[in-house]
Amino acid sequence: MIEQQLRNYVECNIADFHRKRIASLDGLKLSKVLKRKNPYLFRAKNMLTAQGIVRALVDAHISSNEETIFGDWLEGLAIYVCSEIYSGRKSGITGIDLEFDKEGIRYIVSIKSGPNWGNSSQIKKMISDFNSARKTLRTSNSTINIIAVNGCCYGKDNTPDKGSYFKYCGQQFWEFISGNENLYINIIEPLGTKARQRNDEFVELYSKMINRFTVEFANEFCDEDGTILWEKLVKFNSEKRI
Repeated sequence: MIEQQLRNYVECNIADFHRKRIASLDGLKLSKVLKRKNPYLFRAKNMLTAQGIVRALVDAHISSNEETIFGDWLEGLAIYVCSEIYSGRKSGITGIDLEFDKEGIRYIVSIKSGPNWGNSSQIKKMISDFNSARKTLRTSNSTINIIAVNGCCYGKDNTPDKGSYFKYCGQQFWEFISGNENLYINIIEPLGTKARQRNDEFVELYSKMINRFTVEFANEFCDEDGTILWEKLVKFNSEKRI
C-alpha cells in the first residue's frame, strides 16, 4: 500500500474517533456510572473524597468506552487497507467483518482489537460464526476454498494455527491483509494528526465534568462535614425496588 494513501485515510477519518470519544463523555450522567461500579471496592480502598470516587468512576468509563470506539475505528481502517490491496469488503455474513480473495482462497475474518478479547464462550461463538459462514458461502460454490481468520489489530500470538481457524495479531495481521510487513508501524505516525488539538478539547470537557460530578456527589452522598455516606451510596447502587 502506498504510504500516502494510508496517511490520507487516517487523517481524514481519525476525527470521527475523537468526535465519538467527546460525544460519549458529553452525554455521561453521574447516576449512570454510579450504578455500574462496585461501591464496596471504593470502601475497601478507603477512598475518602468525593473527587477521588468521581475520578475513578469517570476514568473507568472512559477506558472501557475508548477501547470500543477505537476498536471499531481500527476495524474500518483494516477493511479499507484490504479493499485497496485485495479488493476486500465488509462482509454481510453474521459475525464476519471482512472477506477477501487471495491466491485462490476466500478469507473470512473476524477483527478484534487485541489478542485477549474474549472468554471461552465468546471464542466458541466466533468458531460457530465461522462454520455458519462456510456453509453460507458454499451454497453458491461448493468447491470454494475458505480459510477463517481471527485478526487482532495489536499484540502477539506465536501459535496462529488454532485448528479450525488462524489467529493473526499485530504485525502479522496487518501484513496478512496488506502484504506489507511494515504497515503496523506506518499506521502510528499519522494517528497523531490533530491529536493534541482534539485532546485539549477532551481534557477541558473532562475537567468540567469532574468538577460538576464532584459537587453533585457531595450534595447527594456526603453529610455536612464532608463525610461520605456509604450506606446511602450502597442503597442507591444496590437496593432492590419495592
